Amino acid sequence: MNTLVLDWGLKRMGVALCINSQVAIPLQAILRKNRNQAANELKKLLKEYQISLLLVGKGSNSDESMQKRIRHFISLLDFKGEVCFIDESFTSKDALKLTSLGTQKDGKSDSLAALLMAKDYFGLL
Repeated sequence: MNTLVLDWGLKRMGVALCINSQVAIPLQAILRKNRNQAANELKKLLKEYQISLLLVGKGSNSDESMQKRIRHFISLLDFKGEVCFIDESFTSKDALKLTSLGTQKDGKSDSLAALLMAKDYFGLL
């Protein structure tokens, strides 16, 4: 079972791939121009890696309007597999601590945050 982990954001979305719940790797982040472009890029990844589980990070303090935006975006994917929303609290800060990436806007730290979510969810080392 392959899993895609998404650190959802309005400007960038970090992405990580978890293969058979055993190995996780960060993928190139999706830089959002608009929601349709971002959804199309994510659809390609879902198909390419034959994803059966999509883990979507949402902060524990996410307001209701942000949660609606996330759910709407996920509905654009027309994904037939399982979708699970998980707590992503502090993963972005932890990702920045682990790297010297600073606050770059290329999405590398966002994908590292998605990797940390996969690590926590599957209990990987």
